[in-house]
Amino acid sequence: MLLVHGFGANRRHWRHNLTSLARVAGVWAIDLLGFGASSKPPSQLQGEIARAGAVRYGFDLWAEQLLAFTSEVIAPAAPATPLHLVGNSIGAVVTLNTARLLIAQGQPPAGVVLIDCAQRTLDDKRAASLGLVERASRPLVKQLVRRRWLLALLFRSLARPAVIRQVLQRAYPSGAHVDAELVALLHGPSTEPGALESFRGFVNLFNDHLAPDLLTQIDGASPGVPVRLLWGAADPWEDPAEARQWAAEHGCIQELVVLPGLGHCPHDEAPELVNPILRSWIAASPERVSP
Repeated sequence: MLLVHGFGANRRHWRHNLTSLARVAGVWAIDLLGFGASSKPPSQLQGEIARAGAVRYGFDLWAEQLLAFTSEVIAPAAPATPLHLVGNSIGAVVTLNTARLLIAQGQPPAGVVLIDCAQRTLDDKRAASLGLVERASRPLVKQLVRRRWLLALLFRSLARPAVIRQVLQRAYPSGAHVDAELVALLHGPSTEPGALESFRGFVNLFNDHLAPDLLTQIDGASPGVPVRLLWGAADPWEDPAEARQWAAEHGCIQELVVLPGLGHCPHDEAPELVNPILRSWIAASPERVSP
């Protein structure tokens, strides 16, 4: 199993899951480029002059990172074993994109689990669903968030322990596990050189992959790749109603479980509920050979 964190998090966000999941599979958790303990190179936005060492942060970059990790790390350690991808929030979109690339290589994963997958409502392709004021202000906002000096002010105001705790209290409506350890594991990487650059790269993702488009591509895969959805019913950002719509429209989705009272990160908020579900799904997935 390869576990992929969401925006602003890192591999330690799976600290309450690793031991339990290791009962049924070899488990790896990874820091996406720009987050956690990974390197944080300068951001390269569309239309900017190329800079040595700069990268275009986005779902293709992170999926390529996962492909390299599976081939260079997981496959040698666990040859000829099924590969399962599990992602939370933007990490779920990354896992879908990785599955798409693996399918194209003729090496489909054994399964994909999306935990409160990011719906990316600010993407240009979804602009028509925004309100009139949001649509009217969109061009100005898109210009402002390209400016490093302005983002530096915003980033410094957000990347503070007190603010992080406030966000967590909303993301974890039950309040479980919102403690000093969680705040520290999220705050620490934000103090490292380059953290602003990955933030800049992410907030400028206005035209990138959307989960429904990736699911459509996975629908047509042969052999099929089972996708399962796990959602917190009280997620303040990703509406479970859209997850239900995905489940109704995409044949690759085999199951959707909505957990009452939980928020955006149910794997960390209530691991005692999530871990048994993930273990059962891994056990139920057909075997595929990892790349």
